[in-house]
Amino acid sequence: MYIGILMRLLFGYVRIEVEGYYIERFINICTNKKILIWNLKREDDVRLFLNMGISDFKKISEICKKTQCRVKIKKKKGIPFLLNKYRKRKIFLIFLMVLCVSLWISSNYIWNVEILAKDNIQIDGIEEELENLGLKKGVKKSSIDVNEIVNNLKVKRDDISWIGIDVEGTNAKVSIVKADAPPNIVEKNEYSNIISAKNGVITKIIARNGTAMVNVGDTIQKGDILIAGSMMGKYTEPRKVHSLGEVKAKVWYSASKKIWFKQVLKENTGNKEIKYEINVGKYKINLYNKISSYSLYKTEREIKDFKFGKNFYLPFGITKIVNEEQCEKNVEYSLDEAKDMGISSISKNIEDKIDDKNNICDKIIRFEEKSNYVEVFVTYEVIEDIGIDSPIY
Repeated sequence: MYIGILMRLLFGYVRIEVEGYYIERFINICTNKKILIWNLKREDDVRLFLNMGISDFKKISEICKKTQCRVKIKKKKGIPFLLNKYRKRKIFLIFLMVLCVSLWISSNYIWNVEILAKDNIQIDGIEEELENLGLKKGVKKSSIDVNEIVNNLKVKRDDISWIGIDVEGTNAKVSIVKADAPPNIVEKNEYSNIISAKNGVITKIIARNGTAMVNVGDTIQKGDILIAGSMMGKYTEPRKVHSLGEVKAKVWYSASKKIWFKQVLKENTGNKEIKYEINVGKYKINLYNKISSYSLYKTEREIKDFKFGKNFYLPFGITKIVNEEQCEKNVEYSLDEAKDMGISSISKNIEDKIDDKNNICDKIIRFEEKSNYVEVFVTYEVIEDIGIDSPIY
């Protein structure tokens, strides 16, 4: 559709007013006859405005008779009308022709790769993988084998459960569904042990099937067998079983951080300088002096690609570069301030790793004071279910 609209822009189109009591029928007949209409705007029950190509406009006289609708041309748009208007300006015409040819040629290439992951989940390295497989900006659309790219990605990436690629205009839409990590499941008819997923101290163990190998208060290491997949019969030899049970243990999350009493912080002064560069394919044309007038600054870039509609991207764009001036500020913290900063920072990082905060049973804090810094140590004690199934081969 976007290519069709672009072609009508090149060869000319008109914006018309359709008036009558059978406007819906007029639209339906145009659609059935494959007459492209766009940018429809209905003003009331009997009046409709729409765009239509010049060649299609010549076909609608019979449709108007059938639907008893009157048509008026409101505007004339497109290259032919511009040529007529500026026919004496040769340089402008030559530039316009070059532009039209460039747009026509660029429509055969991919100028944007849009990755759409479910729930906006980040998938590491997917852009590089797509580039290695040939899907990247500037590649010719006819050279892309979508099925081959999809199949290769499925083979290489275990973290992708589904992928689809659609090329619309000059935009390649890559839709991805990330695969969930497979659960550690052993079928009920298979023999298994329950082993420890972490180091800890046992606080509770119930063996519903199998033999408990540890007791409450025992210290265990990751990988130790907690409930063995075997049972001793009263009159028989030990037999293998699928172990079942519940094992909880006290585990620890620890971290440390040095907080310096004297620090140099960077602050924004509020001064900014804005510069631009033009992107043409892989090349960049600087419209500014690369050297900033600031001695200390941070830079943010905002890339804007030029496009028609949603999916017809052009091979050029513009990058807005904002340099924000910064200055250095010397600050000095007291011992108590440094301790509080360390505790707050470490606590947040540790708590982000704990699934259920209600299972936290203790928080241990200690310090090592030096002449120019204090090192903060924080340990969380957490009660967790640490048993996982492990098959017996």
